[in-house]
Amino acid sequence: MSYQPSNPCCWPKPRNCADLYNSGVHKNGVYHVYPLREDQPAAVLCDMTSDRGGWTVFQKRFTGEVDFYRGWVDYKNGFGSVFREYWWGNDKLHQVTSQEPQHLRIDLSDFSGQSRYAKYSFFGVADAAGKYRASLGVYSGNAGDSFKFVNGARFTTKDADHDEYTSNCAHLYKGGNWYTKCHESNLNGLYKHGVTTTYADGMCWSGWLGYKYSLKTSEMKIRPANF
Repeated sequence: MSYQPSNPCCWPKPRNCADLYNSGVHKNGVYHVYPLREDQPAAVLCDMTSDRGGWTVFQKRFTGEVDFYRGWVDYKNGFGSVFREYWWGNDKLHQVTSQEPQHLRIDLSDFSGQSRYAKYSFFGVADAAGKYRASLGVYSGNAGDSFKFVNGARFTTKDADHDEYTSNCAHLYKGGNWYTKCHESNLNGLYKHGVTTTYADGMCWSGWLGYKYSLKTSEMKIRPANF
């Protein structure tokens, strides 16, 4: 991967990876974008090759080296390493999705080398006062529509229960997510290796391999709808 520590002085400040792509950057890598303020850069992984490129990756998992069973502040600000595994941060997600309508793409793979994807025609995230409530559009892809439950859901972590269940879904299923009662996918759940003996607490996508299979890789990414 490439890394761009700063932008040339003559460029407009890129808000996201699509802006970089449109400026001529077509190589996958970690770059600085400016989702919050023009004087506040944020490093992020840009997927410049999948489905015409321009994707800002806000979640990436592939080894289990980063613990995703975290609290509200960590999910608010982001954690991990953009060079490895990470969650970019709900504040940045809100800022990018509030600037203009976004598509969402989720790329998944299992431990046998199979891959699937899910794509949504719209994805928006409210601010912290709105508990990062998600809005979701129409599904397409081959993974099965296991993210539809997040539409209208607020974000829940182990120390901030905003779901619709009688217990805290994040505590029950060991992740941070837009839980309802509780989930059909749990991509921020525990990192396990394939078939599990426990129910729904792994990195699962029920529409593909069910609740007792924990996936090998996950990437969640957004791109402007008019790209």
